[in-house]
Amino acid sequence: MTTTREWLGHPRGLSVLFFTEMWERFSYYGLRSLLILFMVAPLAAGGLAFSTHKAALIYGTYTMAVYALSIPGGWIADRFIGHYRAVLTGGCLIACGHFSMAIPRTETFFLGLALIVFGTGLLKPNVSTLVGTLYMPEDARRDSGFSLFYMGINLGAMIAPLICGYLGQRINWHVGFACAGVGMLIGLTQYVLGRRHLQSRAPLPASGERVREAGVRGLTREEWKRVGAILILFIFTILFWGAFEQAGSTLTLFADRYTRTSIFGWSFPSSWFQSEQPLFVIALAPVFAWLWIRLGRREPSSPTKFSLGLILVSLGFLVLVPAAFIAQTQNVRVSPMWLTVLYLLHTLGELCLSPVGLSLVTKVAPRQIVGLMMGFWFLATSIGNFLAGWVAGFADTVPLTRLFGIVVIVTMAAGLSLPIVMRPFKFLWRTANAEEMDDSARPLRRMSA
Repeated sequence: MTTTREWLGHPRGLSVLFFTEMWERFSYYGLRSLLILFMVAPLAAGGLAFSTHKAALIYGTYTMAVYALSIPGGWIADRFIGHYRAVLTGGCLIACGHFSMAIPRTETFFLGLALIVFGTGLLKPNVSTLVGTLYMPEDARRDSGFSLFYMGINLGAMIAPLICGYLGQRINWHVGFACAGVGMLIGLTQYVLGRRHLQSRAPLPASGERVREAGVRGLTREEWKRVGAILILFIFTILFWGAFEQAGSTLTLFADRYTRTSIFGWSFPSSWFQSEQPLFVIALAPVFAWLWIRLGRREPSSPTKFSLGLILVSLGFLVLVPAAFIAQTQNVRVSPMWLTVLYLLHTLGELCLSPVGLSLVTKVAPRQIVGLMMGFWFLATSIGNFLAGWVAGFADTVPLTRLFGIVVIVTMAAGLSLPIVMRPFKFLWRTANAEEMDDSARPLRRMSA
């Protein structure tokens, strides 16, 4: 029996998942705001004194693994333990990971990263899948529900650097890590207490019985074409996240080393810049939702939105090229407005590209492997994060104008070539029901985030 109680006009279970994901993202972005700064900080400042190259590779490998393990995490939920238990287990591992990092030892630091990787791999794809089960396929509130859910993601991402970043940079690194763990515990508590509200209206196969019967070889030709439609845009998504996710690596170092962290005489931690993107998402997502509806039949197709996303992220780095030139040639700290404009452009790109992802997978992916496909979709973010960390490793050896210029060229070329590349695949796009996909693109967004 399904519950009749509602939350903002949606199933009550959405509120449970909203706050679960909000606190999980609080813990993730709280750590991310401090991670590379902690690793490059000298021993006297309580850091690990790693070189920028080493710290960037560790950062990239960690953020890659967080999303890459969404694939086995989705598969485990589909086949063995179910989505509710996968989220619960994942959250417990994440909390343990943050508290492990609160202990000031190198061994517990790496143990904590490993626990967070495995925990996020279980939680991230399956909490999104649970949102999809709250609605019948024909329920018109479905995309609006994902929009609200994504607002929870960005609310957690916005608050985290302000609290964890301040505690870590101004008090003690490990206090910041512990604060991230406390956030995850809060999310888990309300998740368990609200379990009764998570009855499925469009239930997935329980613990993957259908997957065990048919396996991936049991997909029909039509279902394979739907999977193919998801994979076409996957490649370009990697390049987008490879540029976008430098917010936690290259751009964090730029903020800490070359940007003035004061306004009207008031000083703030450099990690606070990482709150700008989610703040812009919260402010602009309703505008994009109105815009797509206003355009009606003139609404851009999903490939066009992906192309715009890549072009906007390219323009963001183009803005930072002169700032990098001034900072490195004149040895001065540049205005914080340079980064603010970059983050605004990146957010516009995010809202053009990322909204397709979550709703597309839950609506278009074959039902018996939806958890696995959600995990696979996060693989693009995974590879992009590693790419972002790899690029950050050159921050000390390559002039930033050249480094940022390369990112501009690659992402702009990808954005301009996407419509051309998609042209031979129009038949596949139609087979996957392009109209349904575009309807699912009402801004809700990245996951990633």
